[in-house]
Amino acid sequence: MTTSRPLVLVVDDEPPIIDLIAGYLAREGFDVAGEGDGLAALVAIRARNPDVVILDVMLPGLDGVEVCRRLRTFSDAYVLMLTARGEEIDRIVGLSVGADDYLVKPFSPRELVARVKAMLRRPRSAPVSRPASGLDVDLARHQVRVDGRPVELTALEFSLLAILARDPGVVVSRQGLLDGAWGRDFVADDHLVDVHIANLRRKLGDDPAGPRFVETVRGVGYRLREPA
Repeated sequence: MTTSRPLVLVVDDEPPIIDLIAGYLAREGFDVAGEGDGLAALVAIRARNPDVVILDVMLPGLDGVEVCRRLRTFSDAYVLMLTARGEEIDRIVGLSVGADDYLVKPFSPRELVARVKAMLRRPRSAPVSRPASGLDVDLARHQVRVDGRPVELTALEFSLLAILARDPGVVVSRQGLLDGAWGRDFVADDHLVDVHIANLRRKLGDDPAGPRFVETVRGVGYRLREPA
């Protein structure tokens, strides 16, 4: 009996980068395809339905951010974004359009392989989930509704909510929220998380004293209440 191998699509306008990544992934049991621009990547994603897309931010034509935004309307492939820049804003924009992870060039190919494997071990969330009663989170379209009413969130607020919505009832530490929404290399005080959670609660119409959605776990972090 044969088992299908995970397919990884590498999108980069530098063929040596594609060849390097493909070599490491192939040795670890992955099938690998490559594309050199954003439009070709979208066609390949529709046609081949890869499990993982490794996506360079700086692409000719459509850049990686726009490619990620568009693929999220029809694909739930894991997305690992690559960039030669390490600024905070790049990480935030990448995550806000639906990327699952972020790696700054130059990178270790072994670390890239490890991150791909880690993503594939995580269960994929449904495009539309109802992590709490009355709360709908559409991860693909980056839309949130409370009791059917649309709620406008910033990219960071949506990222924080998406992290909490992955595992309703499970406490996520402030550091875990920092790492997930701002990136592992970002250094900040825990107070920054508290400020954005307060803004998120306000927009959701949530009362911190008697929360309907986001609960505070003192000394630890936050969790999303499970559906009743």
